[in-house]
Amino acid sequence: MRLTLYTDYSLRVLIFLASKPSDELSNIKEIADAYSISKNHLMKVTYELGKMGVIETIRGRNGGIKLAQSPQDINIGTIVRKTEEDFHLVECFDAANNSCIITPVCGLKHVLGKALNAYLSVLDEYTLNDLVRNPLDYRFLFQEKNEPDPST
Repeated sequence: MRLTLYTDYSLRVLIFLASKPSDELSNIKEIADAYSISKNHLMKVTYELGKMGVIETIRGRNGGIKLAQSPQDINIGTIVRKTEEDFHLVECFDAANNSCIITPVCGLKHVLGKALNAYLSVLDEYTLNDLVRNPLDYRFLFQEKNEPDPST
Protein backbone atom coordinates (compact mmCIF):
# COMPACT_ATOMS: atom_id res chain seq x y z
CA MET A 1 0.00 0.00 0.00
CA ARG A 2 1.35 3.36 -0.95
CA LEU A 3 -0.11 6.67 0.14
CA THR A 4 -0.40 9.55 -2.30
CA LEU A 5 1.67 12.69 -1.80
CA TYR A 6 -1.59 14.43 -0.99
CA THR A 7 -2.16 12.18 2.03
CA ASP A 8 1.50 12.38 3.01
CA TYR A 9 1.39 16.19 2.95
CA SER A 10 -1.93 16.21 4.83
CA LEU A 11 -0.40 14.17 7.63
CA ARG A 12 2.72 16.34 7.65
CA VAL A 13 0.64 19.52 7.98
CA LEU A 14 -1.27 18.00 10.88
CA ILE A 15 1.96 16.87 12.57
CA PHE A 16 3.45 20.34 12.14
CA LEU A 17 0.38 22.02 13.61
CA ALA A 18 0.20 19.51 16.48
CA SER A 19 3.78 20.37 17.41
CA LYS A 20 2.82 24.00 18.00
CA PRO A 21 1.08 25.44 21.05
CA SER A 22 -2.69 25.23 20.42
CA ASP A 23 -3.11 29.02 20.28
CA GLU A 24 -0.21 29.63 17.88
CA LEU A 25 -0.95 30.19 14.21
CA SER A 26 1.26 28.84 11.44
CA ASN A 27 1.37 29.65 7.76
CA ILE A 28 1.83 27.66 4.60
CA LYS A 29 5.26 29.14 3.84
CA GLU A 30 6.53 28.14 7.27
CA ILE A 31 5.31 24.56 6.79
CA ALA A 32 6.59 24.35 3.20
CA ASP A 33 10.01 25.58 4.31
CA ALA A 34 10.13 23.15 7.22
CA TYR A 35 9.53 20.16 4.93
CA SER A 36 11.09 21.61 1.74
CA ILE A 37 7.89 20.99 -0.20
CA SER A 38 5.74 23.03 -2.58
CA LYS A 39 3.61 25.85 -1.17
CA ASN A 40 1.12 25.29 -4.01
CA HIS A 41 0.57 21.68 -2.95
CA LEU A 42 0.15 22.73 0.66
CA MET A 43 -2.43 25.35 -0.27
CA LYS A 44 -4.63 22.62 -1.74
CA VAL A 45 -4.03 20.35 1.24
CA THR A 46 -4.82 23.01 3.84
CA TYR A 47 -7.94 24.04 1.95
CA GLU A 48 -9.27 20.47 2.06
CA LEU A 49 -8.24 19.94 5.70
CA GLY A 50 -10.19 23.10 6.49
CA LYS A 51 -13.25 21.80 4.65
CA MET A 52 -12.97 18.59 6.70
CA GLY A 53 -13.01 20.66 9.89
CA VAL A 54 -9.62 19.38 11.00
CA ILE A 55 -7.84 22.71 10.74
CA GLU A 56 -9.03 26.26 11.18
CA THR A 57 -8.03 28.91 8.68
CA ILE A 58 -7.89 32.52 9.84
CA ARG A 59 -7.69 35.05 7.04
CA GLY A 60 -6.11 38.46 7.14
CA ARG A 61 -2.82 40.11 7.89
CA ASN A 62 -2.26 38.23 11.13
CA GLY A 63 -4.00 35.09 9.92
CA GLY A 64 -2.78 31.57 9.59
CA ILE A 65 -3.81 28.03 10.31
CA LYS A 66 -4.10 25.88 13.41
CA LEU A 67 -5.76 22.65 14.45
CA ALA A 68 -9.52 22.96 14.79
CA GLN A 69 -9.67 19.84 16.96
CA SER A 70 -7.56 18.46 19.74
CA PRO A 71 -4.82 16.10 18.47
CA GLN A 72 -6.36 13.22 20.46
CA ASP A 73 -9.59 13.70 18.48
CA ILE A 74 -7.95 13.45 15.05
CA ASN A 75 -7.90 9.83 13.96
CA ILE A 76 -5.18 8.85 11.47
CA GLY A 77 -7.31 6.18 9.77
CA THR A 78 -10.06 8.73 9.17
CA ILE A 79 -7.62 11.24 7.69
CA VAL A 80 -6.14 8.62 5.35
CA ARG A 81 -9.60 7.50 4.19
CA LYS A 82 -10.64 11.11 3.50
CA THR A 83 -7.46 12.13 1.69
CA GLU A 84 -6.84 9.10 -0.50
CA GLU A 85 -8.59 9.11 -3.86
CA ASP A 86 -9.30 5.40 -3.81
CA PHE A 87 -8.06 2.12 -2.45
CA HIS A 88 -7.95 0.24 -5.74
CA LEU A 89 -4.87 -1.83 -5.01
CA VAL A 90 -5.48 -3.89 -8.12
CA GLU A 91 -7.77 -3.57 -11.13
CA CYS A 92 -10.51 -5.80 -9.73
CA PHE A 93 -11.04 -3.42 -6.77
CA ASP A 94 -12.53 -0.97 -9.29
CA ALA A 95 -15.72 -2.65 -10.50
CA ALA A 96 -16.39 0.06 -13.09
CA ASN A 97 -13.04 -0.45 -14.84
CA ASN A 98 -12.29 -4.09 -14.14
CA SER A 99 -11.53 -6.18 -17.22
CA CYS A 100 -9.49 -8.91 -15.54
CA ILE A 101 -10.80 -12.27 -16.76
CA ILE A 102 -9.89 -14.20 -13.60
CA THR A 103 -11.90 -11.98 -11.23
CA PRO A 104 -14.72 -14.53 -10.71
CA VAL A 105 -12.33 -17.18 -9.36
CA CYS A 106 -9.32 -15.20 -8.17
CA GLY A 107 -8.31 -15.52 -4.52
CA LEU A 108 -5.87 -12.61 -4.70
CA LYS A 109 -8.65 -10.02 -4.49
CA HIS A 110 -9.81 -11.43 -1.17
CA VAL A 111 -6.29 -11.61 0.25
CA LEU A 112 -5.53 -8.04 -0.77
CA GLY A 113 -8.91 -6.89 0.56
CA LYS A 114 -8.14 -8.47 3.91
CA ALA A 115 -4.68 -6.84 3.92
CA LEU A 116 -6.17 -3.44 3.11
CA ASN A 117 -8.71 -3.78 5.91
CA ALA A 118 -5.92 -4.74 8.34
CA TYR A 119 -3.85 -1.75 7.19
CA LEU A 120 -6.73 0.67 7.76
CA SER A 121 -7.59 -1.02 11.04
CA VAL A 122 -4.09 -0.34 12.37
CA LEU A 123 -4.31 3.32 11.29
CA ASP A 124 -7.65 3.55 13.11
CA GLU A 125 -5.85 2.71 16.36
CA TYR A 126 -3.85 5.95 16.30
CA THR A 127 -4.56 9.63 16.73
CA LEU A 128 -2.48 12.66 15.89
CA ASN A 129 -1.62 12.85 19.56
CA ASP A 130 -0.03 9.38 19.32
CA LEU A 131 2.18 10.58 16.47
CA VAL A 132 3.33 13.75 18.21
CA ARG A 133 4.11 12.48 21.69
CA ASN A 134 6.78 15.11 22.33
CA PRO A 135 5.99 18.32 20.44
CA LEU A 136 9.23 19.95 21.58
CA ASP A 137 11.27 17.42 19.60
CA TYR A 138 9.38 18.40 16.45
CA ARG A 139 9.67 22.12 17.16
CA PHE A 140 13.42 21.76 17.59
CA LEU A 141 13.76 19.98 14.23
CA PHE A 142 11.54 22.49 12.44
CA GLN A 143 13.42 25.41 13.96
CA GLU A 144 16.79 23.86 13.11
CA LYS A 145 15.66 23.39 9.50
CA ASN A 146 14.65 27.04 9.17
CA GLU A 147 17.81 28.54 10.67
CA PRO A 148 20.16 30.11 8.10
CA ASP A 149 23.32 28.17 7.25
CA PRO A 150 26.25 30.08 8.82
CA SER A 151 28.64 28.79 6.13
CA THR A 152 26.87 30.69 3.33
